[in-house]
Amino acid sequence: MCLSPSQLRGVRLHVVVTGGAGFIGSHLCEILLGNGHAVSCLDSLDPYYDPAVKLENIHDSERSSMFRFVQGDILDRKAVDEALAGFEDSGETVVVHLAGLAGVRPSAERPTAYMRVNVEGTSNVLERSCRAGVSHFLMASTSAVYGASAQAPFNEDQKLSPQESVYGASKRAAEIVCATYQLRYQLPLTVFRFFTAYGPRQRPDMAIHKFAKLMLNEQPVPVFGDGSSARDYTYVSDIVDGIVRAIDTPDGYRVFNLGSDRPVRLDDLVQKIATAVGVRPLIERFPDQPGDVPITWADISNAQGKLGYRPAVKLEDGLARFVTWMKDQSADAEGVDAE
Repeated sequence: MCLSPSQLRGVRLHVVVTGGAGFIGSHLCEILLGNGHAVSCLDSLDPYYDPAVKLENIHDSERSSMFRFVQGDILDRKAVDEALAGFEDSGETVVVHLAGLAGVRPSAERPTAYMRVNVEGTSNVLERSCRAGVSHFLMASTSAVYGASAQAPFNEDQKLSPQESVYGASKRAAEIVCATYQLRYQLPLTVFRFFTAYGPRQRPDMAIHKFAKLMLNEQPVPVFGDGSSARDYTYVSDIVDGIVRAIDTPDGYRVFNLGSDRPVRLDDLVQKIATAVGVRPLIERFPDQPGDVPITWADISNAQGKLGYRPAVKLEDGLARFVTWMKDQSADAEGVDAE
């Protein structure tokens, strides 16, 4: 289990996690509770995928008296204020802003909604956080802000090329809003650029989840392009470890890549998932998808040097854990003993 610096010093925080019932957020809430912090989870239970899945994600956290769930939208000032109100006996308040609309391909179909939620929603959470006197604001961004950059691995200080997707553009705009608030209010602010997180509770539309499910059901896997595109896949516990390490080290405006620094080709990924599932994959090939980039690759030297971030889970091990989780979920859904 990760230990935050604040826990090591015996300081308890009140951490507001927006999007806390989602994939990364629910894992973060559990770690924070385990480290002795009070947690307020703000989530709208958006029907992008089954809200019942998100409620199941926070089932264990809700057993703790130090956990509160606030169902509400980040565009709703009252909901944000309710989440920020905190616990009477908690210490200073920190916000980890993970909520937003995700996905490169869906953003092409709903550009206005992505801009409103990811930019205006972030601005609203920032504004309410400043009014509430939070001590540190941390926001989830994405590797998509790098666009189709030829400079790989991607470094936080490199000049950003135009984003290939509305999703990437909305997150880049949210980063700029964060930088403005940091200057305006002197609010310590940390931005994380996540690189393709995976693991238990991953969104069902993500490639690893989708591919594994198809293989388990003996259905063909859709592969877009020639299989040479590559992604920096990062196990969820490594992502959460990076967040926890940053929470209690506020220092002006900072941007950190959180990735594995190990890009993997799409065709190799398919084979590795097949090995974890224990099948020979059936593959259907399709043309490249608009908005997709040829590679994502995190330069993590900044996070290593300033946070002590060290991704520990190899892709093969992470895929094996994920497939085990998927099989357990299927067995539970069918009422079958998973053993």
